[in-house]
Amino acid sequence: MKLLHIDSSALGNHSVSRGLTAAIVAELVREQPGLQVTYRDLAAQPLPHWSPVADAADPAAMLGTEVLEEFLAADVVVIGAPMYNFSISSALKAWIDRVAVAGKTFRYTANGPEGLAGGKRVIIASSRGGFYGEGSAGQPMDFQEPYLRAVLGFLGVTDIEFVRAEGVNVSADHKAEALKTAQASIGVVARKAA
Repeated sequence: MKLLHIDSSALGNHSVSRGLTAAIVAELVREQPGLQVTYRDLAAQPLPHWSPVADAADPAAMLGTEVLEEFLAADVVVIGAPMYNFSISSALKAWIDRVAVAGKTFRYTANGPEGLAGGKRVIIASSRGGFYGEGSAGQPMDFQEPYLRAVLGFLGVTDIEFVRAEGVNVSADHKAEALKTAQASIGVVARKAA
């Protein structure tokens, strides 16, 4: 089994999503000791924004191929996805642009688009400074989780689960409670993915 661990937060050691992805991966490795882990830090080593490249030997094209192959080879993908301005980080969007490739992870057919990257389990560590969950006043501004569900679904991935820490910038007490709740869900998610 292969696991791809993606972090995208620019906050380094202060990142909530990084702490959550590390805990998720540690629990998955504990559940499955032979798990092969590939790690990609999109903030430390950002991908260039997508542009058409004519030469396959171009470093950007080679990096894009490497990123795509990591994704295709993974059985489980753990993604750290903090909410930035109601959506995802531009670093994570650049990664998505490298893995959403016609003919590789999706194709168009006479009956509409078809995802080709199914069979994977994706666990997303979602961190949000405010409240954007179901029933909240901020829900209409949540372009983070619906987007991730939509784009992964477009690629054929339907086994998607969120570990969420919400309202982490509201107060120190609320952050502690949100982290406690998120941490408590990690064991359940890891066992489900095993």
